[in-house]
Amino acid sequence: MLPKHRKPIHPGEILWEEFLKPLGILQGELVDHLGGTWTQPKLSAIIRGKRAVTESIALDLADALGTSPEFWINLQNDVNLWEAKRGRKKIRILPHLSRRRLKSKKLS
Repeated sequence: MLPKHRKPIHPGEILWEEFLKPLGILQGELVDHLGGTWTQPKLSAIIRGKRAVTESIALDLADALGTSPEFWINLQNDVNLWEAKRGRKKIRILPHLSRRRLKSKKLS
């Protein structure tokens, strides 16, 4: 469930506060461990909340940290959905559906 009055915590902040800091792992150490396409600027951007966690990133973090990729993707989805909802004009429900709901409530 999304928080109503504040932005959800970015997965990069969770990565830093709940994993790297408590374990005493430096960003450079994690980058070296992950290898491949991982660079210091990429990891730093994720931690600062300037870069989103993609499916590929989620898979790498899950493997390295013993979590699930869904954990990282769900954190990112919460941030994405919260940002999409901000300032968006809400669309009314279709009138046909409104009437159907009223009828089903009367039958209950």
